[in-house]
Amino acid sequence: MNWKAPLLLLIGVGISNIGAWVYLLALNVMVLIMTDYSPLAVGVLYMLIPIATLVTDVWAGSFIDRLNKRTLMITLDVVRACLIFCLPFLDSLILIYFLVFIINMGSSIFESTSLVYMTKLIPKESRQRFNSLRNFIQSSGFIIGPSIAGLLFIISTPEMAIFMNAVALVLSAFVIMLLPNVDQRDEEAIYTRITFAVIKEDWKMVLAYGRKHTHVTWVYLLFGGFGVFLAGIDSIEAAFATSVLLFSESTYGFLVGIAGLGMVAGSLLNAWFAKVLKINILIGLGAMITPIGYLIFAFSTSFTIASIGFFTMTFAITFAHVGFLTFYQNHVPVSIMGRFTNLIGMVEAGCAIVMVALINIFAEWIAIRPIYILSSTVFLLLGFYIYRVVMNKEKERL
Repeated sequence: MNWKAPLLLLIGVGISNIGAWVYLLALNVMVLIMTDYSPLAVGVLYMLIPIATLVTDVWAGSFIDRLNKRTLMITLDVVRACLIFCLPFLDSLILIYFLVFIINMGSSIFESTSLVYMTKLIPKESRQRFNSLRNFIQSSGFIIGPSIAGLLFIISTPEMAIFMNAVALVLSAFVIMLLPNVDQRDEEAIYTRITFAVIKEDWKMVLAYGRKHTHVTWVYLLFGGFGVFLAGIDSIEAAFATSVLLFSESTYGFLVGIAGLGMVAGSLLNAWFAKVLKINILIGLGAMITPIGYLIFAFSTSFTIASIGFFTMTFAITFAHVGFLTFYQNHVPVSIMGRFTNLIGMVEAGCAIVMVALINIFAEWIAIRPIYILSSTVFLLLGFYIYRVVMNKEKERL
């Protein structure tokens, strides 16, 4: 396989990911300061992600599967850059939430589009290694991004960090322009009106595929459940670290950097042993060990124990993510991938909204640590079930 185009894609992913981490941390800090460190206020930011996904997934898949993928990604990068650039000029929390919601809609469409693009660009036999390298690039951003954010917090303000993400998205758009066009022709959706009837027929086609391939659908739904717990528990992570463990903002940033090291280590192991690591092993062990890392962090009383928890959870997440993603790319036809991703994503987004809301409300009413422990425990039970499903030799087709 010629790795020139995949390497360009990885560079674009890296630039965008570094900017995204700078943006996320800066936005969290900005909202925390504006609301006198309210975990619920930050929780709303996390709730906006699945809400935006829910709104876009109803219709976006019908466009993604018909439009030119590269052109769509470039457009979304530029639009998001412009909107993010406007964020620091807002002093109203409601307006910030609204703009973040629109940005998240663009990000949701971009993620689905990029998944289809990657599947078309990368041959089946190279996908597991590419996904591992992609995870490595993203985990490197997990370290570099917070470091840059911390430095910007020292020498300037969170607003400057947000500006950096806008610049990163413009650079990402430029890199995507250098990538090949994986669509053999410009799709007919440019000239054909996408109506509710068309979207309804698309839903029926995806549901028919799901009923016919129940194991594939169930594994992907379980992956969605995995993501739901990640979103819910992560939404109180910053508040837990700063309010319960009493870590400073810089200490929390360093903790996130350690989590990045876990992702780097896991991604490198995946890349090195891509030919011998079976997909079901990646999914099963990753799904079980990830919540164990969350439980270690939940019971931590010092920076050392918290670091062990963070490293464990992110190390295991890389295995689960690479396994799930490769499984999905190998089993779902690329011609319906955008619609399948979005329809199943609607279920995940709806559950994530409920999960984030419940966790943050109970954390506000009761206490953060007990809720963190309870959520991580239920997450572990889900991990054991996922392990059982993917290791069932009679059903698996991994």
